[in-house]
Amino acid sequence: MDAATRRRRAALFLFMLAAGTGMASWVARTPEVRDDLEVSTGAMGLVLFGLSTGSMAGVAASGPLVRHCGGRTTISAGAALIVAGLLSVAAGTGLSSAGGVACGLALFGGGMGPAEVAFTIEGAAVEGVIGRPVLPVLHGCFSLGTVVGALLGMAMTAAGFPVGWHLTAVAALIAAVAVRAVLAIPHGTGKEAAPGDSPPGGLRGHLRVWRDRRLVLIGVIVPAMAFAEGAANDWLPLLMVDGYHVSATAGSLTFLAFASSMALGRFAGGPLLKLFGRVRVVRVSAATAALGLVMVIASPSAPAAGAATVLWGLGASLGFPVTLSAAGDHPHDAAARVGAVATAGYVAFLVGPPALGFLADHIGLRLAMTAVLALLLVASALAGALGSDRRADAEHEPVRT
Repeated sequence: MDAATRRRRAALFLFMLAAGTGMASWVARTPEVRDDLEVSTGAMGLVLFGLSTGSMAGVAASGPLVRHCGGRTTISAGAALIVAGLLSVAAGTGLSSAGGVACGLALFGGGMGPAEVAFTIEGAAVEGVIGRPVLPVLHGCFSLGTVVGALLGMAMTAAGFPVGWHLTAVAALIAAVAVRAVLAIPHGTGKEAAPGDSPPGGLRGHLRVWRDRRLVLIGVIVPAMAFAEGAANDWLPLLMVDGYHVSATAGSLTFLAFASSMALGRFAGGPLLKLFGRVRVVRVSAATAALGLVMVIASPSAPAAGAATVLWGLGASLGFPVTLSAAGDHPHDAAARVGAVATAGYVAFLVGPPALGFLADHIGLRLAMTAVLALLLVASALAGALGSDRRADAEHEPVRT
C-alpha cells in the first residue's frame, strides 16, 4: 500500500470516528434535552423526525451528488451540514426551542446521509486497491466514535455540564477533523465522467437500479438492520430511563455498552466475512440482535436489560455496512446502487423514531421495540440475497474445493 492510499484510508477512519462521536454526544444527552424542552415522549419523536427527514433527504441526493461531483465534494458538503446542525441543536436546546432542535437535527442528518454514502463508496474504492475488507472497519470507527461520545456524554451528564456548550465543542472538533480528512481524499471517486456510460441522473437514475431483483431484496434487509441500530441510537437511553426507572447517567452507560459492542462487532467483521461469507454473518447477526432485543423487552431488571444490549449491539453491528457493501458490487452503478439502498435504510430512520414514540405513548418503549424485533426476523429470512452475486462473494467467502 502506497503512502497516498494509507493517508486516504486513515482520513476515512478519522472522520468516521469524529462523526460517531458527534452522533453519540447527541444521543447521550437526549433525556436532558427532552426535559429542557419539556415535551412528552411522543413529542420527542417528532423532534427526532427532524433527524430522520434530514437523513432521508441527504441520502436521496447522495447518489446524484457523488456521480456529478465526486466523493470528496460530497463529503465536504456533508461535513459542513453536520457542524451547522450540531451548532443549531446546541442553540435550540439553550433556548428551549423544540423547533430549533428539530431543524438542527435535520441539518445534522442532511450532512450525515450523503457523507456516509460517500465514505462507503470511498471505502469500497480503497478495498479494491488494497485487496482487503475496509468497510467493516470504517463503520467500526464510527461505532468507536459512539463509544467516545457516549463516555463524554456520560461524564458531561454526571457533571451537570450544559448540553449546548457540550455540543458546540463537539462541532468544533468535527470541523477540525473534517478539514484534515478532506485534504487526504482524492478528487473524483464515484464520479461518472463518460456521458455515454453514465446512468441517467435524477429520479430516473435512482429508480433504474431497482430493476435488479437482488438489489430489491437487499433494499428490504437494509432498513431492518438500520432500524435495529437506529432504534438504539434514538431511544435506548430513554428506554432505560422510562422503562426501567434508572438515572440519566445510567441510561448513558447502557448506551455506552451498546456502542462498545457495535464497535467490537465491526472491527471483528473482516475476519468473520472471510471465514463465513456475507449470508451467514448477516443471518446470525440478525438472530443475535433479536435475542438481545427480546431480553431487553422482557427483562425483569435494569442490570439484565443493560447486559442484553451487548447482544443487541453485536447483532446489529455488521448488518448496515455488509449490506451496503453488497449493494456496491457493480462495475458502473456503485454510487447509484449504494445511494438507492442507503435511502431505503434511512426510510427506517424516517418512519421509526416518530412511530416508536407514538407507540410508546400507548404501550411504553419496551413493548414498542417489538416492531424492531419483527424486522430483524425478516432480515434473517432474506439474508440469502447477499450471497447471490458470486463475483462479490469471491471476495468475502472462503474458496471451496
